[in-house]
Amino acid sequence: MKVSIIIPTFNEAEVIGDCLQSLLKQTYQDLEIIIVDDGSNDNSKLKIQNSKLDFEYQNFLFLEQEHKGAGAARNLGAKYAKGEILVFVDADMTFDKDFVKKLVDPIIKGKSKGTFSKEEYVSNWENIWAKCWSINEGWAEKRRHPKNYANKQKVFRAILRKEFIKVNGFTPGGYNDDWSLSDKLGYLATEAKGARFYHKNPSSISEIFQHAKWVGKREYKLGFFGKIFAIFRSLLPFSILIGFYKFILTGEPLFVIFKIIYDFSLFIGILELILLGKKAK
Repeated sequence: MKVSIIIPTFNEAEVIGDCLQSLLKQTYQDLEIIIVDDGSNDNSKLKIQNSKLDFEYQNFLFLEQEHKGAGAARNLGAKYAKGEILVFVDADMTFDKDFVKKLVDPIIKGKSKGTFSKEEYVSNWENIWAKCWSINEGWAEKRRHPKNYANKQKVFRAILRKEFIKVNGFTPGGYNDDWSLSDKLGYLATEAKGARFYHKNPSSISEIFQHAKWVGKREYKLGFFGKIFAIFRSLLPFSILIGFYKFILTGEPLFVIFKIIYDFSLFIGILELILLGKKAK
């Protein structure tokens, strides 16, 4: 079965090359690469065009759109996909050579309509800020998920194209748009064992600031009251208290600084959402 790998990019010049090089080494051969640039203003396009030379022309497609978010970019890529199976990855990921093969194997064998992998590792674990990001998220050491991660999840890494089309793909909306596919389909992705890949955490103060601000612009369960509660929790006294508590638990003193920066950025994002109506995308 042909597999279409769809990659949304937004200012990913520093990482997209490594992502594409690891896809070149995949043992699963019947695949195409579709990159959808989501309004980048760095030199991502140049890096993508240079990497394109390493692929066969008919197996590489580059599309562009105004900045609408990853969900909209994935939908655009799926519109042009030729594969019977769609695979969704991010530009800051790299992959073991058997990743695609093991990810789609349950689908090809008819055991699943869509899969994900629990073999998701932090690619820049040696960076202190990347490590602090995982501590803040409550993830297992060197992993991009908690301990005792369930065997079924909302985020699909691979899915039958006919299933994707049946519900018109993702609902674009920023922070949680990759969950929308599962909500519309009414079922979860199942685990594809052994599909190992690596994902970059924010690794600098500026990356933490930008990403946390984006997180702050997400939808909140309790609406306005949820936003007010989130603002309250991001105030400096709570940031310091939680920062020192997790420093004691983990032995990472820089987590205190991380937590102050993260929560301040979150605070700004929530304010922009409330006062200016700026949503994550």
